Amino acid sequence: MRGWVVGMYLRETRRTNRDGSVVRYLQLAHNERHPETGNSVAKVIHNFGRAEHVDRDALGRLVSSISRFLTPEQALSAAAGADVEVLDSRHLGGAWTLDRVWERLGIGAAIRRVAEGRRLDGEAVERVLFALVAQRALEPGSKLAATDWVAHRVAIEGCPGFSDDAAYRAMDFLLEALAEIAGEIFGSVATLLNLDLDLVFVDTTSTYWELDVADELADLQESVDDDGVTRPVERATREFGHSKDHRTDLPQVVIAMAVTRDGVPVRCWTFPGSENDQRIIRTVKDDLAGWNLHRMVWVADRGFASAANRAYLTRGGGHYIHAEKLRHTNSEAAAALARPGRYRTVAGNLRVKEVAVAPGGDGDGDQGARTQRFVVCHNPEQAIRDAAVRDRLVKHLEELIAGSDTWSLRRRDEFVGSLKGKPGLRRYLRRTKSGMLRIDHATLKAEAHLDGKWLLRTSDATLTPEDLAAAYKQLLQVERGWRDLKGALGLRPVFHHREDRIRAHVQLCWLALLLIRVVENATADTWRNTRHELDRMHLVTLATADGQVAQRSATTPGQKAILAALELPEPPRFLDFTVPSAG
Repeated sequence: MRGWVVGMYLRETRRTNRDGSVVRYLQLAHNERHPETGNSVAKVIHNFGRAEHVDRDALGRLVSSISRFLTPEQALSAAAGADVEVLDSRHLGGAWTLDRVWERLGIGAAIRRVAEGRRLDGEAVERVLFALVAQRALEPGSKLAATDWVAHRVAIEGCPGFSDDAAYRAMDFLLEALAEIAGEIFGSVATLLNLDLDLVFVDTTSTYWELDVADELADLQESVDDDGVTRPVERATREFGHSKDHRTDLPQVVIAMAVTRDGVPVRCWTFPGSENDQRIIRTVKDDLAGWNLHRMVWVADRGFASAANRAYLTRGGGHYIHAEKLRHTNSEAAAALARPGRYRTVAGNLRVKEVAVAPGGDGDGDQGARTQRFVVCHNPEQAIRDAAVRDRLVKHLEELIAGSDTWSLRRRDEFVGSLKGKPGLRRYLRRTKSGMLRIDHATLKAEAHLDGKWLLRTSDATLTPEDLAAAYKQLLQVERGWRDLKGALGLRPVFHHREDRIRAHVQLCWLALLLIRVVENATADTWRNTRHELDRMHLVTLATADGQVAQRSATTPGQKAILAALELPEPPRFLDFTVPSAG
């Protein structure tokens, strides 16, 4: 007697190996009633193989083909009868994309390799560090908030969650192994992205704390080279110093960053808040020298423009390009600005003029072994803007000093003192012999001569003036990096107070900046726009009486364009598929 087919379903069977591991298999089966006993007996129609290797797309095509034989009413009825419940919904697109870029750049592999060399669980440490970096790029917050974010708000492959202690242990490992990890990441990134490493741009910024006092930590011993030049040790002691955020009333740390001409940050450093730029450049150069870069031209802002720094950067055949101050500058730079000559137009409306100056600013500037090479750059459009800003400042100053001849001497003194924090206004004010306040027309005339100009000094005789001007303009990429660190990546406020944790936090921000800059360069769009589009992709977990499935939302045209630009495939349609166990 033939048995009666009473149901068809997917079932999961399990086998326990000798080592205790469990292997799951997925099968298509139906129940038949035994002709003699009348009991329901499962009969396997098809074996799909191991559950983790099942082709989810093939299952989807099977369901689709079956649905063709159902009327819309039947399909709706079947779905209603399934009693689908939404168990969970998490952001997927941003984290999944960053994870693919993370692996492509070799960051994950470098961390796992170094961790395993220290007898740590490399996979676990790497997943926690990626989650902390992804949080900075997608939803910046404290490390404590990161644990809740991963546990409930985002889907990160291989990382269902972690504890606060695990986050801090991962940060401690990152800092301890930073030199080794950063070197491996640099090698992988430079090769994969084919980075132009002839020019390395260096700049510094600072970030402050809402504290009343500085740290009272013991100073670390600085190294001294054969010439007696000190090399500051990297640390994150909060001290008072010159604040680039204009908050000299608060303790801070100083952060340095090296960036390629493509805007890719290759390394980040943290120093005490009182450390000056001239000494920082020595630590940066020595650290990068260990990466065996064949030829490097250092492009730095005017904060690094000291004779000692220039000599240090040319050690070992290196070269430099840096800007000179236009006001209160040295004799050589002043001679270069005063030297007559004809400009020639390069790259749009930019004009350049090359000048050779003998040491000390004397002589006729003939080429020689010690001759200083300068390039004067002039942007006519910027000159117009500079003149307009100066005119507004002068007009405002005239309004402030109107009627000041009738003031008392003490009131005039107090007014001049109030301008100490406003150099833009103080520059154009002078006092007569009798103490009266007047506009300084001689300074105005000298300032007009500087409109739209910047002055570059270089030790490299092979670069053309056009190359020099274009290279220095690329420092805007570094400035853009600082804006992203303090804005999109939430560098501040910093929720740590231990010196080592502060440095680790800065390194997490560096890795996040590296990821988003690679994405921006590939997509030719801002990270803000890209993140908003990717955030629309969710992973939704559905449950029915027949099991659970984690399925991503449909890919939008915008998401497809982002993934295509990054040469990434779409995420799998199904990321998890669980059916009830037999019996």
